[in-house]
Amino acid sequence: MLWSLPKGHIEQGETAEQTAIREVAEETGIQGSVLAALGSIDYWFVTEGRRVHKTVHHYLMRFLDGELSDEDVEVTEVAWVPLGDLPSRLAYADERKLAEVAGRLIDKLQTDGPGSLPPLPHSAPRRRPQTHSHARNRRGDESKDSQPGRRANGCGQGP
Repeated sequence: MLWSLPKGHIEQGETAEQTAIREVAEETGIQGSVLAALGSIDYWFVTEGRRVHKTVHHYLMRFLDGELSDEDVEVTEVAWVPLGDLPSRLAYADERKLAEVAGRLIDKLQTDGPGSLPPLPHSAPRRRPQTHSHARNRRGDESKDSQPGRRANGCGQGP
């Protein structure tokens, strides 16, 4: 089993923060509020023979209500994990780095209060439905969009 942080598509009319709140609730049963941005993870994956670019925005959230639930079909198991144990549990290096950022922000919050957290970046609501507009169906194509050093298997940094 691979442990990872909740994530999902930004729906039309939603901001990235609203998406984070909704996805955490859907995937874990927990209601929360956004305290600070942790960072974004940018990656590529292949689905139905198409290469798709995705950016996931992650946030430090405060628990408001709810009970852990793994009823979402995308989720096998959910758990509260002590922050110090989280990096060793997470399957992806980028998410482990975000856990370290969360630890630093929590320390700052406890020491200096909520006013010490960095302001949230501006996030406008999505105006159009989610599409695979950044998908590329070219494999091994040395077109003008190709860049040296890009991996042919769709892994790693995108253009």
